[in-house]
Amino acid sequence: MSYLLPTLTRKKEVDTIIRDTIDKVLVLRFGRADDAVCLQLDDILAKTAREVSKFAMVALVDVDSDDVQVYVKYFDITLIPSTIFFFNAHHMKMDSGTADHTKWVGAFHEKQDFIDVVEAIFRGAMKGKLIVNCPLPPERIPKYQLLYKDV
Repeated sequence: MSYLLPTLTRKKEVDTIIRDTIDKVLVLRFGRADDAVCLQLDDILAKTAREVSKFAMVALVDVDSDDVQVYVKYFDITLIPSTIFFFNAHHMKMDSGTADHTKWVGAFHEKQDFIDVVEAIFRGAMKGKLIVNCPLPPERIPKYQLLYKDV
């Protein structure tokens, strides 16, 4: 399903889409086109892209591309898929009860989960917030362990 969504492979493309997406939530999925969990998430993103098109835009970023490694390092993309949200070129954070508020790690369980998260981010952003609370119940949020290098 990744062929249905724009795939960004260069830093300039990522810069441009972040800068030029105005008054909509920009959803960037960092991952690989051949990863099983990424494909599951891509399926959900592709099916909901039209439903959220009035308040969100979805794009995929290939983490294997050498040109986007600056973003992979900046956002600390160690687990894929990782989904990052922007609104008017501001990085939007979400408190989902996990240790990392900067991104969503893993796939969403259902289409409605993704729609609820994007809608919550949009509503919070319209109120001027840079961090919003996750609207999903804790059992629907993927769990993972953070591993710190050299600590």
